[in-house]
Amino acid sequence: MSMKKLVSVLLCLAMVLTLCVSCAFAENSGVRVALCVAETLGDLGFYDSANEGLKRLEADCGVIGSVVECKSDASMYQVALVEAAETNDIVVAVGWQFWDGLTAVVPEMPDTKFIFVDNGLDGVGDNLLSIVYAENQGSFLAGYIAMKLSENSTVGVIGGENSETINNFIVGYQQGALYANPEGRVLEPIYTDDYEAPDKGKEAALSLYSKGADVVYQVAGKTGLGVFEAAQEQGKYAIGVDSDQKYVNPDVIIASMMKKVGDSIYTVISQYIADGVFEGGTIWEADMSTGLVGLGYGDENMTQQVSPELKAEVEALAQKIIDGEIVVESTR
Repeated sequence: MSMKKLVSVLLCLAMVLTLCVSCAFAENSGVRVALCVAETLGDLGFYDSANEGLKRLEADCGVIGSVVECKSDASMYQVALVEAAETNDIVVAVGWQFWDGLTAVVPEMPDTKFIFVDNGLDGVGDNLLSIVYAENQGSFLAGYIAMKLSENSTVGVIGGENSETINNFIVGYQQGALYANPEGRVLEPIYTDDYEAPDKGKEAALSLYSKGADVVYQVAGKTGLGVFEAAQEQGKYAIGVDSDQKYVNPDVIIASMMKKVGDSIYTVISQYIADGVFEGGTIWEADMSTGLVGLGYGDENMTQQVSPELKAEVEALAQKIIDGEIVVESTR
């Protein structure tokens, strides 16, 4: 990769600490921020996390926020970016689908700052900051827990599509599961080719449960909400994604692999508001050491299927990943 990358642990931690202080002196910034999402809000995960970060910026920093939902309409991606850039100071593009649009729009609109969430776009312009996440690392821990709680030593995973980003979740999950039990089975992933259809997620999950899986990891946005329905019906377990989704159904969701999208957006923009620093032309790699990738178990009042002992094992594994003792496979 030709451009500089924000890989320093100290720098990443400093950016996370900005969450607490950046907007203290900029409560009425008036900075206009548009959030462009490739699909729709309501997934209780990836997109909703991004929107939560925007809402906190509005409350804490006086940001004037707006949201554009492209509803999986490919003809909208570039149009949405252009229209948002014309009336906003910062445009946050959430979803790999904006890759081509950003490539075309960013160089033509140098006065607007762009943030590309979940993909690293190189060499496009100094007004673009990309954020990528080590979802493979968090998914390793999810796979470990899944296999440890599986009575059949068989687990499954559902992806929204067969893509590099989704498969980065899946390879980590597979590796973690087999790390927990080398003799266990990780069933062939099912791809729904849809992020907006809970009925497809439910159908896919029922298929995996019927093949012996008793824990299924959903990496499919709103489609994945159907996995939780299937788990409830079958008396099986599921693992959530992107946000801590345990509250959706604490009886079947044992944990969630979290990518704190909202926190990362808040960090970058609040830092810019506070001190004018915008690391354009860079890719911020948010790995497990930043605290932006990890597991969530809901709150202590919810049913906890994962024992304190197993949580301690997972914490130890996370530290080994941070220290480089465990290298998690990646599709990136």
